Amino acid sequence: MSQPPGQQPPQGEFGAPYGPPPEQTPAAPGEGTAQPAGPYGAPAQPGPYGQPAPGYGQPPQPAPGYGHPAQPAPGYGYPPQPGPYGQPAQGYGYPAQQPQQPAQPPQSGGPRGGGWFRGRTGVIVGAVLAVALLAGGGIWYAVGGDDRGGKPAAGPTGGSEQPGPTPSPNPTREKKREDGKLGPDAEAAAVNAKRKPGEAKMLWLQEGGVDLPEGGEDVYGPWIVGDTVVKAMYHTVTGYGVTDGKLKWSLRLTTNACAAPSQPTADGKIVLGVKHTTSGDSECDALQMIDLRTGKAGWHKSYVRKGLWDGLSDLRMAINGDTVTVGRTSRTDAFRVSDGKVLFGKLPGNCQPFGFASGDVAIAAASCQTAADDHKEQLIQKMDPVTGKVLWSYKVKKGWEVAQIYSADPPVIALKQPEKLAVLVLNANGTYRSQLSGGPGNYAVRCDEDLIVQGRNLDNCVGAAADANTFYMRTGPVDVKTGDGNKVAAFDLATGKPRWTVSSPADRSLTPLRTEGGRLLMYLAPAKNKGGGIASIPSTGGKWQMVMRHPAAGAEDERDLTDPRIVYAGGRTILGQTRISGISGDDEIWMRSMVAFGS
Repeated sequence: MSQPPGQQPPQGEFGAPYGPPPEQTPAAPGEGTAQPAGPYGAPAQPGPYGQPAPGYGQPPQPAPGYGHPAQPAPGYGYPPQPGPYGQPAQGYGYPAQQPQQPAQPPQSGGPRGGGWFRGRTGVIVGAVLAVALLAGGGIWYAVGGDDRGGKPAAGPTGGSEQPGPTPSPNPTREKKREDGKLGPDAEAAAVNAKRKPGEAKMLWLQEGGVDLPEGGEDVYGPWIVGDTVVKAMYHTVTGYGVTDGKLKWSLRLTTNACAAPSQPTADGKIVLGVKHTTSGDSECDALQMIDLRTGKAGWHKSYVRKGLWDGLSDLRMAINGDTVTVGRTSRTDAFRVSDGKVLFGKLPGNCQPFGFASGDVAIAAASCQTAADDHKEQLIQKMDPVTGKVLWSYKVKKGWEVAQIYSADPPVIALKQPEKLAVLVLNANGTYRSQLSGGPGNYAVRCDEDLIVQGRNLDNCVGAAADANTFYMRTGPVDVKTGDGNKVAAFDLATGKPRWTVSSPADRSLTPLRTEGGRLLMYLAPAKNKGGGIASIPSTGGKWQMVMRHPAAGAEDERDLTDPRIVYAGGRTILGQTRISGISGDDEIWMRSMVAFGS
């Protein structure tokens, strides 16, 4: 087995000055008009964007049991550097040395707080804003070898039609359970029998159900499509009834999944990145469309990965309308989801998008190949996802790189330097709007880079949300020794200044999810003998209130899901594990993988 990925964001102050604006320069052909990088030449604002404010400069001591933070992750605009995650690791499909293992998570019975730091190496230091990305980002999987090569037979124009996936009646291996725990149905019934007045039901509980290779595997999803909730792991994609958790369909892929967008299309289709073959050194250069409503496989084709930058780059997938994009450092390829038609590939000019955010508005990050050949000059662009035409382009200040796209509409972008982070807000036309500053500090947004091993998308972060006027972000623990308690801060997008802050209970944490009807919805994490739940607060601030209380009797099952994906829709909370691995033996088969609560 292996522990969850331990790469952490750059450590240091949050929101250092983004720097003076460069002279406005026109974009390269096909890139639209480049906007200046914003009014950063003025004197630094008080607090985190000028000199390091109290609480931003000095990191606290690591919490017991979590170890020291790992080294900063490689940037999104260039290949990984040598190190535990810079070279392909044994267990993830390459015969290289084992990655450095992060600190061991606390075992059952040890002190466990209600925060999200339990069981991970993610100690948030100072006012660091975790730059990484939520549900089902790009993922690499370990595979067994065969006698086929790993190179594509053809490029995207013709595709390489591999044998399609075949349905699997049940992905669960029937093995004897030895840990004494109740099975999922019996556990849910036992929890509901102890339910107190005002508490929601545990609707269903799922286990990992798959015997995984040594080292475990990442999980992506859950995606809710109609009355079906879907997750994908290893070489299996599975749909369950959203109300009862019963198996609706299971699709076994012929090769392992290795990347995925965070969202499906409006009609419930998704395109997974899959390995070209089952060979251990097979590249992630093939695509498989799946209808998540029925579990039926659609088109399958491969595309070409050329050159050093492309070959070393993680994939960043996104869906915008009926377009799926596969971004790498040197280019992005776009395909029509409905039929697999190639829409565009490498665009004119030396600046190419390397990743999009899924959603109705196609916002991309682009890097430019310079004389130094480092792809560190970057742009934020709005594009037509069908043609690749650039509608506007914002030039990022030299020395800064795009870390995450927290929101595409409105555009809220995390930028990074090796020891600094800034959050930039743009107008709908791509001009500068504001830069976040101030607030309680110690911000702790967690994205794919914190949650999965490889193939991290630019969107899909846990702990951040936005509406038209306000951006919401959670902090790390108030008590860094126990990992307990935190705050949620709201920022005015027009000015970048804090609007309000709300605190969680001392032994738990709050995580912003999304806004609805003028209110921010938040996930309240469980604590010992205390169930989690969904809370809300007016977008203008005030006192938060509970919308749904999860049963206290199910707190242990809820807490077993470390750093879960959190979906609240249709009056139901669905929590999905981000990585499945065991301590020994067949633990991963019985590990809790998803749980749902509702009325």
